[in-house]
Amino acid sequence: MLLRAPLTAVWLALLLSCSSEAKPNGSKNKKPKQVIPAIECDVRAGKINLPEFIAKCPSDCKQTKSQVYGTGVFASISSICNAAIHSGVITNSGGKVIVRKMAGQNIYRGSNSQGLRSLSLPKWRESFVVSVGKPKKGVIYPSTLDYIPSRPTYSKTGEMDFFLIMQYCKVDIAWLMDGSWSIGKRRFKIQKDFLAEVAQVINVGVAGPMMGVIQYGDDPVTEFSLKAYTNSRELKPAVDKITQKGGMSNVGKALSYINKHYFSDANGNRGGAPNVAVVLVDGWPTDKVEEASRQARESGINIFFVTIEGPDEYEKQNVVEPNFVDKAVCRTNGFYSLPVSSWFALRKAVQPLVKRVCDTDRLVCSKTCLNANDIAFVIDGSSSVGTGNFRTVLQFVANITREFEISDTDTRVGAVQYTYEQRLEFAFGQHNNKADLLNAIKRINYWSGGTSTGAAITYAAEQLFSKSKPNKRKIMIVITDGRSYDDVRAPALAVHRQGVIAYSIGIAWAAQDELEYIATDPDKEHSYFVDEFDSLYKFVSKVVNNICQEFNSQPRN
Repeated sequence: MLLRAPLTAVWLALLLSCSSEAKPNGSKNKKPKQVIPAIECDVRAGKINLPEFIAKCPSDCKQTKSQVYGTGVFASISSICNAAIHSGVITNSGGKVIVRKMAGQNIYRGSNSQGLRSLSLPKWRESFVVSVGKPKKGVIYPSTLDYIPSRPTYSKTGEMDFFLIMQYCKVDIAWLMDGSWSIGKRRFKIQKDFLAEVAQVINVGVAGPMMGVIQYGDDPVTEFSLKAYTNSRELKPAVDKITQKGGMSNVGKALSYINKHYFSDANGNRGGAPNVAVVLVDGWPTDKVEEASRQARESGINIFFVTIEGPDEYEKQNVVEPNFVDKAVCRTNGFYSLPVSSWFALRKAVQPLVKRVCDTDRLVCSKTCLNANDIAFVIDGSSSVGTGNFRTVLQFVANITREFEISDTDTRVGAVQYTYEQRLEFAFGQHNNKADLLNAIKRINYWSGGTSTGAAITYAAEQLFSKSKPNKRKIMIVITDGRSYDDVRAPALAVHRQGVIAYSIGIAWAAQDELEYIATDPDKEHSYFVDEFDSLYKFVSKVVNNICQEFNSQPRN
């Protein structure tokens, strides 16, 4: 017994000794801590130069309405945080998310999920998926994120800014050369040198910008298509070989030509790249450009004007269309117009022009599902609706309208209310900004009376769609709560034949067979029914989402 205590002490000392040798410094075996970088709601996956990373999203990203394209697999131009909300990985309260990049897809399908609507997209060069922000055992993600600047900051020289913009330039460009006699042979040569230098600077290629040339005089002529040359080295000698055609300076005719014939799949239009037209003008056009430009803009073409040696105060009286540049461009803020004082100063315009053409975030004329429509609401104002429910219908109309870009050259909205009779509440283009349009919807007074839906459809065709703009998608949304006293089949068939995409929204006592007659096929995508007016809100995202899906499934132009 006397020996047991010393032996016990010896064993304890040995154990402590072994323990201290195994862990001389306990801190060395601690697991490295994952640092999670925070991002803003509008950060897109494509702007982070990492194949896989973890990030923390803030709260309330839904309210920012930062766009998401796709379902499950998202295009890299999507907001990371809203993609994570859409997938159910996080809630609107924010949270951690793991992002993994993948190859681009040929189609991204939009959908409504978690109270957030994603849009469809025909194709994109890069995709990503999101998962819950819990790294696997032993995996440590970067603690900082490597951002790719979308609109790089200007340095003193401007060189770095220009270089970075060129890295991410992907546009389809049609150059409209002035071949009129007024330009002369020497200045025509300067113009060709300018085009060749631009082609060299933008680095033409299938992964970046593609470039074609049209020469205009009396009539436009395609010198070469978008797909004719896949690099700047081959394109330069093609520009050198162009000979002057002569004639007048008919810019309007040239713009009509490119709108109807140039940006096509056969000519190399890629669909996923913005369409750009750069018009070089010596002095001023000899025809009108406003109408041709409007139609081109409505086809999604971003028109830039480079005007050389514009008219002086005395010469302005000879201009066919005063302020022709402002009438032609998408926005009159100076971004789309580049006046040059003389032909000998043209070379200085290369970098400023290319920066603008390649700044795809600012090419606001590109046609999308949200800015390419004429939408007519045909609203049942019959006695069975009632004042309170009519206000609910107007709220439904306003909620759909909010989703679109509203202006005279973007989406336009008109409204008809009907009973036995019809009333034009407002026409397409009567309210050209969203605030005015929403106020006009709010001010519609309830009429009360019978229900003649067929006559209302005919009236909408005559009063609204007969004045619809070329290249706009014509969309009619009929909202009714009962069976019509007249036939709806013949009027509905007539508007379908006119190219109108018709949606029918039925409430309470609306007749299912009539709703299907009114709606464009397939019925399940264009006809909806609810038992109560208070449930109308459920169809806002469905209608808008379907409009976008159909738009994105069609050729771009």
